[in-house]
Amino acid sequence: MPRLHMNPKISVSVVFVAAMFMSIMDGTIVTVALPSLGRQFGVSGTGIDAVVVGYLVSLAVVIPASGWLGDRFGNKRIFLSALALFSVTSAMCGLAPSLPMLILFRVLQGLAGGALTPVGTALLYRTFPPAERVQVSRILNIPTVFAPAMGPVLGGLLITQFSWRWVFFVNVPIGILTALFGLLFLEEYYEESVGGFDVMGFFLAGIGLGLAMYALSEGPNYGWTSIGILSCGAAGGLILVAFVVVELRASHPMLDLRLLRNRSFRTCNLLSLFSGAGFLGLLYAAPLFLQEGRGVSALTSGLTTFPEALGVLVMTQIAARLYPYVGPRRLIVYGLGCVTVFMLLMNLMGQDTSLWLMRGLMFLIGAGMANSFLPVQAAAFATISPAETGQASALSNAQRQIGSSLGVAIISTVISFVGITQMNTHGVAVPNLNAYHAAFITSAILVLIAALIGLAVRDSDAASTMQRTGSASKEKAVIEATLGAETGM
Repeated sequence: MPRLHMNPKISVSVVFVAAMFMSIMDGTIVTVALPSLGRQFGVSGTGIDAVVVGYLVSLAVVIPASGWLGDRFGNKRIFLSALALFSVTSAMCGLAPSLPMLILFRVLQGLAGGALTPVGTALLYRTFPPAERVQVSRILNIPTVFAPAMGPVLGGLLITQFSWRWVFFVNVPIGILTALFGLLFLEEYYEESVGGFDVMGFFLAGIGLGLAMYALSEGPNYGWTSIGILSCGAAGGLILVAFVVVELRASHPMLDLRLLRNRSFRTCNLLSLFSGAGFLGLLYAAPLFLQEGRGVSALTSGLTTFPEALGVLVMTQIAARLYPYVGPRRLIVYGLGCVTVFMLLMNLMGQDTSLWLMRGLMFLIGAGMANSFLPVQAAAFATISPAETGQASALSNAQRQIGSSLGVAIISTVISFVGITQMNTHGVAVPNLNAYHAAFITSAILVLIAALIGLAVRDSDAASTMQRTGSASKEKAVIEATLGAETGM
């Protein structure tokens, strides 16, 4: 099919936002559907969790190979193939007649999702030069912020009005239309210097990451001292150590770990690991607090946490204007410092506290995270060459998956350790809000660690992404005064 002409920056942005929104939202929307799935198939607890765990494990298996696949066979071809497979398997999940079939289709869906995000990110960064990376980060924030927030709201509506099958069916029209658009308007990109397929690296990374993701996902359910979790965690850790040794010696590694020698890339990814763990941990704990602790509906819970996305949207526009003048370091430290405080203030939420306080705090948390999202994304790839972009994207996405799973695992463990219920004076079990308060404090600590790592970010490494547009000397003075640039943060 001949490709129609369109500005590649527009076509890539449209396809990326649509595909990532669908893929990311799938995670939160399926979580909302788990109780309905349990009732449908007569399974509860850890049995139904396999719908989520199977997806995460297969996702982790494919991510390391995604960079090589895109470079070798073409970013457009692999991206659209993954998008098509994701759409087809979504329809198959919606039509699944039994739980084993649903789990199988979710595994296949995870294989598609594992290639979709890294290759899509590589397409985006190869289309936009370093000077426009802040613009890229603004595009990235649309699906990565709104999709998790929309998942609970849309999932609650679909399940209430239709059935659990529609949380999968909703992906199909989005995927088909996006794939057709990409087929017509996307340009192809190959990396001519790509080497042969690293079979040993693929198996070590896939098995190691798969076992690690399984242990992180199921540890809070089965207990961290259970034989199965300890065995998977230890085996996964040892295999990943072997993977590092093998990859550092390989001439054409599956994942080029040497990219971590790049100071900006390494620092931003380590920072993202902790900030992502804290942020995703909070987004996991907040709905539990609302639904289990306060007893509100899933829809009310989703609408209460949704202001976080609005905060990110508003502040992203401001942060994009601040970035060329103050650089990534001050924005990151300032933003994550504020997020730490706002997460601690979540402990003010009691059994009868107005939900508007929580909505306001969620908005402020989102606004603070926006000061981190945009500069971290821009600075991480500031000194990465086009030839290294595919590998760098795969590494970043592997880190994000580990960070999000780590955050949920830590927060889930804290809540379980403190106990979700306690006995009142009448000997009746009631929700224990202290468990959720402990979770909020833990999330704040993880974000604080990220803020401290942010002190190591150097604006000079991200100079290529800080080009200013227009004279705007007066605007610069106002901006620097606003952020307290004279303090030399």
